[in-house]
Amino acid sequence: MSKLKLGIPKGSLQDSTVELFAKAGWRISVSSRSYYPGIDDPEIECMMVRAQEMARYVESGALDAGLTGKDWILETGADVEEVAELVYSKTSLGRVRWVLAVAEDSAFQSVRDLEGKVISTEAVRMTEKYLARNGVKARVEFSWGATEVKVPQLADAIVEVTETGSSLRANHLRVVDTLLESAPWFIANRAAWRDAWKREKIENIALLLDGAIKAYNRVGLLLNVRREDLDKVLAALPALRNPTISQLSDAQWVAINTIVEEKTVRQLIPKLKAARAEGIVEYPLNKVVY
Repeated sequence: MSKLKLGIPKGSLQDSTVELFAKAGWRISVSSRSYYPGIDDPEIECMMVRAQEMARYVESGALDAGLTGKDWILETGADVEEVAELVYSKTSLGRVRWVLAVAEDSAFQSVRDLEGKVISTEAVRMTEKYLARNGVKARVEFSWGATEVKVPQLADAIVEVTETGSSLRANHLRVVDTLLESAPWFIANRAAWRDAWKREKIENIALLLDGAIKAYNRVGLLLNVRREDLDKVLAALPALRNPTISQLSDAQWVAINTIVEEKTVRQLIPKLKAARAEGIVEYPLNKVVY
């Protein structure tokens, strides 16, 4: 049987990635004692790999495919097939930002003020390219972690990834500039992408992961409405796509099936009821595939 070697990001994206695969239809069983989680698909072998290293292992063929951030693809310079952008993160469906930050009370106001200074970061190559674009010469030091605490005693500034900015604020840091916005990408090895079976498998996984993301924060609504009230109900009803309208056994009634943002439902259902909709049912979604 053919197997697809799939890299699952270990670290901050691990839990959200396992949850995403579950919504897409794959159950991944992670053990703290093993880097080889189980998966309920005999055609897939999983391996836990740090997102920072994922792209180069996919490039080398050690893995056929994997998930890692656009930031780490750029940082490693890996030559991989970028199959699909999957916008999710540790705590939300947003992108993360790589920012240049300094101490709150620092006199530095722009990157040009850092000429000849020391910048600490995990993303050395990205930072060096950023400095070169701005015509600034500074010493970029690799950080092994806890980068936020290095200003101002160990570095004049840092380049760090942030999702909400709370950690930077907690460490009394101020953002000067944004270098990059990044989201996870599903990537593939070039040779694996040329293999017909592996490519189809990779494309199917990407399709269902994307469908699971589209289903986050959305719900389905079913409701019944008299034909004479249909226009009023449709006017009150935002839809991801045009709603499905089906004839009921009574010719005077139709059923409507649609998808809406979950946060709108608390305002929407009273409006639908006021428009004389009946039998309103809200239901959860796992995947939305166009």
